Amino acid sequence: MPASPKPGTSSSARSSEPAPSPSPGLQGGLVYVSPTLPGITRVRCGAKAFRYRLPDGQWLQDLAEIDRIRRLAIPPAYTQVWICPLPNGHLQATGLDARGRRQYRYHPLWRRQRDEGKFEHMQAFGRALPRIRARVARDLATPRRGPVLTRERLLATLVRLLDTTFLRVGNEEYASTNRSYGLTTLRTRHARLQGNELRLRFRGKSGVQQETTLNDPQVARVVRRCQQLPGQELFQYADEDGNLRTLGSGDVNDYLNEITRTAGKADGERFTAKDFRTWHGTTQALELTRLACTGADAANPTEKGLGYSAQAILAEVAYQLGNTPAVCKKSYVHPAVLALGAQIASDPSPRSQQVWARLGGATSPRGLSAAERRLLAFLSKPRA
Repeated sequence: MPASPKPGTSSSARSSEPAPSPSPGLQGGLVYVSPTLPGITRVRCGAKAFRYRLPDGQWLQDLAEIDRIRRLAIPPAYTQVWICPLPNGHLQATGLDARGRRQYRYHPLWRRQRDEGKFEHMQAFGRALPRIRARVARDLATPRRGPVLTRERLLATLVRLLDTTFLRVGNEEYASTNRSYGLTTLRTRHARLQGNELRLRFRGKSGVQQETTLNDPQVARVVRRCQQLPGQELFQYADEDGNLRTLGSGDVNDYLNEITRTAGKADGERFTAKDFRTWHGTTQALELTRLACTGADAANPTEKGLGYSAQAILAEVAYQLGNTPAVCKKSYVHPAVLALGAQIASDPSPRSQQVWARLGGATSPRGLSAAERRLLAFLSKPRA
């Protein structure tokens, strides 16, 4: 039976819209919700306390609901706070932080499902990637008139960087508390430009030093304009009123899903910035496996006559992504790729090697590299 959780004290406290039914692909009765749904608002009461107003204007009295909201731990400094009226909504709250970034609080069950199923929609992401890249290219195109630095062009720049540098998207809380950074939280001091060459150097998650260089005239033009703006934040733009605005990971994710929502995704799928790291980590792992198993880089073959080593492949992918082999194995390399390598290493017969010939014939979709097409073909292949 579809759940009909009560958000307040009575049915009159609910939105006039019907409560969504549990969404396909979600467990525990969770439903996908949008912050455009009429929600609960937060009203300051005194120096530290808050009261909560229901969508119909009444004050929230239900102690269990108030406790649910408090457990979301929405920082007191957040403004324009929207709170989901449904306890089973996948998105529980949004708000603007001190820098004007939209921040999100998700249901813990949804976060768990997302982590557990991080590899399940890689095939859908691969098929959507050409569409994402085409839109990014259009949004990055040099304008004939109007400002160089717009919200859309800045979002396109961030996605281009996600797609080419494999860096993390960033989180303002990490930047504030740990002084570790990602793309959206970079400071001006972290970027150096020489012509069209952009060099990023900063302290990333877990204190790991990150350094990458990119030669991209469109990205360089946007970054150069960003550096001319006042303030420490690198990626900023001026809104229609001339106020400087920054972007967060939620803005990037919304941009991705705006692009891909009509790209044939199955109901319930949502792409995020992290999908780029998973996609590229797995692409590299499959390519390294292919090269090792076909002897292309087997300068020091193992006793089985192959250069394949799962540890060496994970170490190389970890180096490219800037984390550890253990994290790569858990979060960024599809387990089926490692299983394929182990299978071929244990049976290096010509028949076992035929998998590469089959994957090598993939010629579509356009907009993917040859290595990416091989991965998409591999993911599309039925597995026991």
